[in-house]
Order: sequence, then structure tokens, then C-alpha cells
Amino acid sequence: MVGYRMTKTQFGQYLEHLKARYVLFAPVVLQGKGSFTDTDSLRYQEVSTLQEIEFKQKSHFSAREVLLPITQTLFYFTEDHWLEPKVEDKKILLFVRSCDIHAVKRLDEIYLRNGREDRYYKAMREKIHFCLMECSASFPNCFCVSMNTNHTTDYDWFIRPEDETVVIGAKHEDFAGYSGETVIVEPQFVTSNETQLAVPEQLPASIVTAGMWQEYSSRCIGCGRCSFVCPTCTCFSMQDIFYQDNANAGERRRVWASCMVDGFTDMAGGHAFRKSQADRMRFRVMHKFYDYKKRFGYHMCVGCGRCDDICPEYISTANCVNKINTYSKEAGQ
Repeated sequence: MVGYRMTKTQFGQYLEHLKARYVLFAPVVLQGKGSFTDTDSLRYQEVSTLQEIEFKQKSHFSAREVLLPITQTLFYFTEDHWLEPKVEDKKILLFVRSCDIHAVKRLDEIYLRNGREDRYYKAMREKIHFCLMECSASFPNCFCVSMNTNHTTDYDWFIRPEDETVVIGAKHEDFAGYSGETVIVEPQFVTSNETQLAVPEQLPASIVTAGMWQEYSSRCIGCGRCSFVCPTCTCFSMQDIFYQDNANAGERRRVWASCMVDGFTDMAGGHAFRKSQADRMRFRVMHKFYDYKKRFGYHMCVGCGRCDDICPEYISTANCVNKINTYSKEAGQ
């Protein structure tokens, strides 16, 4: 691939050029915003300079919160009319890693190729371009190699920051032809992870009632953090907000939801499908590794390991899947 090696000054000018047509989102360090005292949070934010972008650490949240905001107003209403919010004209450039590009493919399946298209997601998705951030080494808890998401070609350009220079490789014409030394480059990808998964193809029917799930009723506290950091979770709930100064006017919002928290499956009459954390953990894991694959042909999980990173009870999805594999072997599958 033809690329360019630029000085950081030249790259700054390049970003200024892009900002005329794109809004840039990348992982940044939010100092003191972590879950515990004196800890930081790494999340996607709008950026303007190379220095703001965090390349050395895995972000705690994925780029999903750019495509699907945690809280999104779908429309405003009065007693007679409704109006959708305006959509920003500028395109969006996301700085993402290979696993997160694969995660957007999973979101596309759910919101665009699973029946009727989600118009709000589609409007945002059509504006998205990807800048690939290389992974020179595997981060803790990643298992992208086991999920075949460690490599991708679905990016528009990639970036490799060096000590004094920045190397970029452009696949999309929008990002080609700027100043700098011409070089031949290819992005690098990790080829191994310390954490490895063995996902059995066939499961015994008894897996539904297996005793292994009961462990999670005693350990999981149902906080839902595993869902909120997951780049492929797609569930949300709806809220109608009525304004205090006019009870006939308001807005409808959709808000991220999680199958791991109380109330997610509550129905009229007091019914609930999955009351225990054991049931919820079984549903979540089966959905990520089996139910989704039956419909779309590949696993929903991309192996970013954020669920394992964030769990306050040190519950590991990777370990759970390996336990399923052991159970299946013992059951003769």
C-alpha cells in the first residue's frame, strides 16, 4: 500500500484539512474519571490533535457510543406534531482497532440486515469512516485471535505514530495525496493472545440446566457493566420525557439497556423470564456465541475482552466459554 511518512507538524496540518469535512472521534484519557479514586477513564471523545489520542492503552468503552449514543432522542412531540432531531452534515472519522471494526459489522447485522432498517442508526452509519489503529501487542484479556477479529481490511486509512513522525496508509481517496515522504506500508496485527478460547461447535441439550451456571448467581451483582462496555450489545429501552412547563410536549428517547440487570425481562402481570443471575449469564453467553451465529453465520463476540476488564467481581466471559467447552467434552459432544 502506498502511504506517507509525515512530521508531526505536517500531520497536524493534515488533521486540520480533514476537520473541514470530518468530525474526529478517538479514544482519549479522561483523568480522574475512572470508577475508583485517582483512576482514569478511556473513552471515545471528539479530538482535534494527535496528542489527544491514546494509542498505548485499550479504551474502556468502544466506539459504539458514537454510533449509538447512550441516550438518544428519536423525536420531539407536542399534542399535534412530531419532529426528528437534525443530523450533523459532516462525516465522522473513527479511530478504531481491528476488533472494533468487526464489532460495527455485528451492529450492522442487527440494525440494518435483521428486518426493517433502523433509520437513526443508518443515518449515522452512512457517515462513518474508519482509521485503523494498529495493535503492536495484545492487551490483557483480549482474545481476538480466537474470534478471528485480529485482522481486518475494512478500513479507509491507518495510522502508525512513531517517535518524531507519523506514518499513514490510505485506501480511500479522501485520505490520499497529502504532503510527506512516500513509503510502502502495511498495517500490523497481533497474531496471538495470552487468553485463548475454545468454542465448541455442538452443545448438549443439558447445557441449559448445567450446574456450572449457578456460580454466577453467587458472584454476579447484576450491575450490567459487561453489557455497557461491550461493542456488540444492541439492546435499549424507551423513555417518554414530558416537559415540566408543558405537559403535552416532550421527547422520546432510547437508552442503553442490559440483559444482566433487574427488570430487563419484566412483563405485565409481574412475569419475568430470567430472574436469577445464573439465567442471565447463560442467556448472554449463548447469545454472543451461539444464537447470533445461527442467524448470521459467525460469532457476535469479537474478543475485545472489555467485559473481563470491567467486571467488579472478576467474572470472565472467556473462562465461562472454556468451561462450556469442558462440559461439552465431558458430555461426549
